[in-house]
Formats: sequence, structure tokens, C-alpha cells
Amino acid sequence: MVQAGDDLAALLLGAGVPLRADDVMVVAQKIVSKAEGREVRLADVTPGARALELAAETGKDARVVELILAESTRVVRARPNLIIVQHRLGHTMANAGIDQSNIAAEGEERALLLPVDPDASAAALSARLGCPVVISDSFGRAWRRGTVGVAIGCAGLPALVDLRGLPDLFGRELHVTLTGFADEIAAAAGLLMGQAAEGQPAVVMRGLRWNAPVCPATELVRPAQEDLFR
Repeated sequence: MVQAGDDLAALLLGAGVPLRADDVMVVAQKIVSKAEGREVRLADVTPGARALELAAETGKDARVVELILAESTRVVRARPNLIIVQHRLGHTMANAGIDQSNIAAEGEERALLLPVDPDASAAALSARLGCPVVISDSFGRAWRRGTVGVAIGCAGLPALVDLRGLPDLFGRELHVTLTGFADEIAAAAGLLMGQAAEGQPAVVMRGLRWNAPVCPATELVRPAQEDLFR
């Protein structure tokens, strides 16, 4: 039950799993956001005209819609109970990643925002833990059903691995293959973290190997000039 201001690195180090330098610590976005004080009391939110209009269209709480708009650069699509936006971090995602699940209400409604800079959050944790860190969140995907863990922040490992120029099994050169390495790590950890009341917000992965330059999770966001659907 992480609270605002908690020393998240100390909590992870005290969890009883000795860490090695080549381990990867996968941490759920939710506890990072909680520790960084990203909870908002809905009673403190005043919806603007656009939020009221979108709330009427989608049936969502206008205060939550105001937070979604504040965290986003554009609204991509909207339908009852769902708003797809381009988040200020570049992700195209549902409801700007704003969540109200697994938050202790304490008699008042609250919402949780994504970290301000997830890569920086991962870097700070990595420095304290002494191993690479991936911050994961649950995303839906266009044209596919179901949510999957993806990396919204990472440090100490390559978020993206470029395999172009390498041979395949039969010596044919790869021309387009980029592996979302950090996303694959987040998805694997999600099998243990779960999506509901599991209470398992951190997973240590051991035995991973890579041979690519370290790069942040921002590299996973497709640049606008490569976006065929915008």
C-alpha cells in the first residue's frame, strides 16, 4: 500500500529478494505514481467547457475528463465510457492512463495520473537498486482485444533493439525488424503481476541477456513521420 512520499527504492530493496546487477526490476506504474504523489482528489477538479461536452458524450465523470484533457495533446476518438487520446508522453492510449482502481479512497474519490517522466523515475530507481528497471503499465492495443503490459519507462537496458542488418536463420538479411525489448519484458512480468487484486506490483527478472545500446522508453513511441494512421 504505497503512499505519497514513500521511498519506493527502499521498499523494493527491503522485499527480501537480493538483487544482482544483471537482474531487471519491473515495477508497476501504479506504485511509482503513488510514491511520486500523482494522486488527485476529484473534489479539487473543476471541469471546463470541453470536459463537460466530452463527459456528456461519453458518460464519464466530467472531473476525470478534465484530468484526461490536461494530460493529453489531442483526443483521437471518443465513445461511451472511453476516450482515446495522445498522451503528453506521446503514447496513444485510453483515458490518458488515468486510473481509479486499487486506490484507497479514504472517503473521497481520487484518480491516479502517470508519472511526470517515467524514464527519469526508472533511472532514479535503477541508481538506487543497482540493476536495470522497467516501469510497466497496462495498455489496450488497436485492432486487438485485451490489455497487455508495456514499458512506459526504463533505464539500464535497451527499450528498443535494432536487428536490421543481422542475418536470419538462413542468412537472409533483416531489413525492418525492431524488437520492443522493454515491452516484451513488461508483458512477461504482467503474467505474475496480474490486473486485479493480486497485490504484486514488482517482479524481478533474472537471466535476460542483450547486446544493444541502452535507450529510454521514449524510443518506443512511433515518430509522427512514421505514423500511417494519423
